[in-house]
Amino acid sequence: MTKLTEQDILNWNGPEDDYMNANQLAFFRDLLVKLQDELIENANATTGHLQEHESAPDPADRATQEEEYALELRTRDRERKLLSKIQASIRSIDEGDYGFCQDTGEPIGLKRLLARPTATLSVEAQERREQLKKQFAD
Repeated sequence: MTKLTEQDILNWNGPEDDYMNANQLAFFRDLLVKLQDELIENANATTGHLQEHESAPDPADRATQEEEYALELRTRDRERKLLSKIQASIRSIDEGDYGFCQDTGEPIGLKRLLARPTATLSVEAQERREQLKKQFAD
C-alpha cells in the first residue's frame, strides 16, 4: 500500500468506484489520528497549566489571570467537541462509511475532506441544511 501525500489527494482524478480506496482511507485515518493526538496533548497541557495556578495578589492581575483561564477553558471545550467529531470520523472509517454524505450517500469529495476531515455532509447537503435552519429561524 502506497502512502499518499496531501498533494496526491488533491491531484486524484481516478474513477468514481475507486473513491475512498484503501490508500485514501489510510491517509485520512493518519490525518485524523494526528489531529486527535494534538488535541489530547493540548488538553493535558491545559490541565497541567491549571493545576499550577497560583492566585495573583493584585486584584487587577488576578482578574486578567482569570480571564485568560476562562478563554483557555472555552478553547479546550471547543477542542473537546472537535475531538468527539474526530473520533466519530475514525469510527466511520472503520465502518466503511467515511467520505460519504450522511444525507444523500454521495461522495463528500476529497478536497472537502482535506479541508474538513470531520465533514459528514456534501457541500450541497450542508447548504440545504443551512437554508432550512435559516428559514426556520426567520
